[in-house]
Amino acid sequence: MHIIKVENLKKHYDYYQKEQGLKNSLKNVIKRKKLKKEAVNGISFNIEPGEIVGFIGPNGAGKTTTLKMLSGILFPTSGTATVGGFTPWERKKAFKMGFSIVMGQKTQLNWDLPAVETFNLNKCIYEVDDASYKKTIDELVGLLGVESLMKTQVRRLSLGERMKMELIAALIHRPKIIFLDEPTIGLDFASQKIIREFVRKYNEETGATILLTSHYMADIESLCKRAIIINEGVLAYDGNLADIEVDSSMEEAIQKLYESGENGGANG
Repeated sequence: MHIIKVENLKKHYDYYQKEQGLKNSLKNVIKRKKLKKEAVNGISFNIEPGEIVGFIGPNGAGKTTTLKMLSGILFPTSGTATVGGFTPWERKKAFKMGFSIVMGQKTQLNWDLPAVETFNLNKCIYEVDDASYKKTIDELVGLLGVESLMKTQVRRLSLGERMKMELIAALIHRPKIIFLDEPTIGLDFASQKIIREFVRKYNEETGATILLTSHYMADIESLCKRAIIINEGVLAYDGNLADIEVDSSMEEAIQKLYESGENGGANG
């Protein structure tokens, strides 16, 4: 049974074009030119339980928009999706209790408080009992080596330290489905390696299903056997990572696959 199933998923945005200058601003009050941005345009794929899948593509390809739909943050224009047996945008409690999303460029931590305060808040939100919470915190803090930082204000932490805390906060309730959107962005090499090793170990120990976006091929190569490539909102490739020419740049590899129309087909 597929734990994530996506069929012909689309997300279109309407926006308005405006030329610069006061005259054109006044014109826009009377009549505006309406345009449509096809952020995600009919993608389909399936993911099996326990897989770590690389979801890659150039900037603006539609990766984050897709993750937001799969996590229930956005409603699609059309198409269907199920995540853990639930329709994400229905936002049922059981669905929200079973997944987590980590976005490298956004934080859920309170900037002015130690990260442990957010951990405690998430414990209450996800109704985690005291014994399970302590066991999880001890394990995750130990794996990431942040014992000495638990009482430090988030604003005083480095970017790498904050990202480790973001991961802990997202995993308090032991989710079985995790969406990681650029979790190593801006991190130094050592921090990237620690995050990758942590994700791998968490997957091995819990069997969690992970959909990972990253512009760092080292993240994808070290964690994923399968890659889904999206370009301009369209699925360009779905298959073995080993079949992608990673010698060239990410953009060149994606463009080559897209132009050739090569497609490994949705798994399952």
